[in-house]
Amino acid sequence: MEMPEFIEARRPRWEQLEALLDKAEGRGLRALELEEARSLGKLYRAVSSDLLWVRARSGSADVSGYLNDLVGRAYALTYPGQRPRLSDVWGFVSRGFPMLMRQEWRMYTASVLLFLAGLGFGYLGMLVDPDAAPYLVPDQHLSLDPVKRAADEAAGQGMSVQEQAQFTTFLFTHNIQVAFLAFALGITAGVGTALMLFFNGLMLGALAQVYTAKGMTGWFWAWILPHGIPEITAICIAGAAGFVIARGQVAPRGLPRGLALRQEAVLAVKLLFGTLVLFVLAGIIEGTISQIHPPKLSVLFKVSFALAVGLGVYAYLGSAWMRGAQRPEETGLDRRGAR
Repeated sequence: MEMPEFIEARRPRWEQLEALLDKAEGRGLRALELEEARSLGKLYRAVSSDLLWVRARSGSADVSGYLNDLVGRAYALTYPGQRPRLSDVWGFVSRGFPMLMRQEWRMYTASVLLFLAGLGFGYLGMLVDPDAAPYLVPDQHLSLDPVKRAADEAAGQGMSVQEQAQFTTFLFTHNIQVAFLAFALGITAGVGTALMLFFNGLMLGALAQVYTAKGMTGWFWAWILPHGIPEITAICIAGAAGFVIARGQVAPRGLPRGLALRQEAVLAVKLLFGTLVLFVLAGIIEGTISQIHPPKLSVLFKVSFALAVGLGVYAYLGSAWMRGAQRPEETGLDRRGAR
């Protein structure tokens, strides 16, 4: 059968399927009569066969595209998938994510070490050469004098509530962007992820030395640590997710590289998803405790609060170790982190 003849013969059932799809998509599957629902299934299979016939004969791109669209729409209606349930989300947050952290602790450790290396380099760099501040210290802090800032905060002349809210929103958004970029740069075989972690540690280390040089060490860490512990942890987890993607590229473990990358990407996305809880926690603290400075809240109180938060965060992340070894199915994850 020639292509024009085939199109002419099959056009009626294509149009019939299209009409049923328009009705079902506009008013829902319940709007279809029983016979129409049965016809939808039969036409879906028939048009799928027509699509294969056209592709096998290198038919018109327009016809192939039209049929592909029909088949895709019919598939979406016939196999809508299962919506995630609240219990599934809670199961992942409470058990699956800590289990992933146990599974990928080496990648997380590598992320933390890179961040700390950057922090140490930034601190020493500013200690050795204070004139390097324009290259190492974040722009928004270059013109701020730590002593004057602390005095203004103590006198109630610091940032207004609105300015604090804007600054907190900026930091929260910025750090989420950093985390997602660290994750995405895993596709560079992990090089971009490593640089991102190192550079962010470098900026924090340089800023820490600026405050230390002015005798404001305690004030600085009382400001940073309450929200910084969950926030930096989340960024390092995102970095670990980037390294998991890189592992699929450079160490496919005997699998075809594309398949290995897809498998690792599923696991990496789940790691990234797990950081959302930590970012929310950090955002809440950053907008409250972190912005209340001495004498309203003492350095001792804020550092103690930060340590308590840190213990809670790492008790949660380490809960899989506390529960002991589990079978993968108990967390809904297989050995590779896939459902």
